[in-house]
Amino acid sequence: MARVQKYETKKGDRWMFIIENGIDPQTGNRRRVVKRGFLKQKDAKNAAKEMEYQLGVRNLDTKSNITFQEMAEEWLSVYQLTSRKISTVRVRLHEIGHLNQYFAQYKLKDINKKMYQNMLTDLKNTKQLAHNTISGIHGTARMIFKRAMEQDLIVSDPSQFAFIPKDKKTVEDIENTKVEDKYLEKHELKLFLDAAKDMDEETYAMLFTLAWTGFRAGELVALKWKDIDFVENTINITKTYYNPKNNTKDYHLLPPKTAGSIRKIIVEDEVIKTLQRHKIRQNEIKLQISQEYYDEDFVFARMNAPYFGYPHFIKTIENRMKAVLKRVPSITKHLTPHSLRHTHTSLLAEAGVELLQIMDRLGHTDDETTTQVYLHITKDRKKEASQKFGELMRNL
Repeated sequence: MARVQKYETKKGDRWMFIIENGIDPQTGNRRRVVKRGFLKQKDAKNAAKEMEYQLGVRNLDTKSNITFQEMAEEWLSVYQLTSRKISTVRVRLHEIGHLNQYFAQYKLKDINKKMYQNMLTDLKNTKQLAHNTISGIHGTARMIFKRAMEQDLIVSDPSQFAFIPKDKKTVEDIENTKVEDKYLEKHELKLFLDAAKDMDEETYAMLFTLAWTGFRAGELVALKWKDIDFVENTINITKTYYNPKNNTKDYHLLPPKTAGSIRKIIVEDEVIKTLQRHKIRQNEIKLQISQEYYDEDFVFARMNAPYFGYPHFIKTIENRMKAVLKRVPSITKHLTPHSLRHTHTSLLAEAGVELLQIMDRLGHTDDETTTQVYLHITKDRKKEASQKFGELMRNL
């Protein structure tokens, strides 16, 4: 095992690791690997683990005794060194949890292709996990087994030719799927926003902005005033909010999941005016609170002690939306903040905006629900196109 220790320098304390790497057969002296200069103990430990991997001095070199759980832990420790987002590492850890339920104490060499395929099938048929969830678990397993192959710990990868069972939809399922239950109709949106306005100004500003921009809830609560250009009527989306433990002060602002999610959109005057009114109200409260306010420029910030100025939880938007929907009994659909994103899609489609433009505005390249909503809204236009073709041919 590596030794990690602190040492002093002119610039302050630093960390180093020392790895005993056996005896040099030619000189009889002990071989050591020493690396210095780490600012944090954690960084030194992680670098030591990777070096031990490369040197092959961990217990992993006893091939017959390596379990899947041990290999997964070692892989994750290296995976974390590649500056991955904490949200991604958390997802991988969750996926390893699923894999460990099947393979934790199995020796790597004893896991065969049939066992691995049975695991994927069981995740689908017994645990009824979604296709995307199983795909993520499979992706993590592939990386773990690949790492084991690179270390010559196994001679074949049991996950290499495995397949993920697909969802089987019946004709009845397709016919009973109501796309319109995933978004608000135009008249429903008006009722919804009117009810939000009667609650309080911030709730209205939040939900109005979501409906008129198609933002994700995480993008909304991460929004800062510097992201808004009140002259050009544009909003920049460059980050998302992450707080898995719902600890107000222990939040993270992360880059969006994909490059396409980073975008600048043009918004209407109604959005700008709504946000300007919200900013005026927020500034009045900041003047009253003064130094107690956590001023990190968030557009939607908490206004309760001792958390003045901290960004809202995503759950807060969900709760406020539920409260608004209770005020509109005529809307019986099961809706979430993400439903306002689909609502934005439906209204853009109704206004004649093409699907690719909608995708660009929403910040993604492919989304099944967005496509379903778009096709549902534009079906009348398709009928009109067919009718015009028929009239043309009949007049020949």
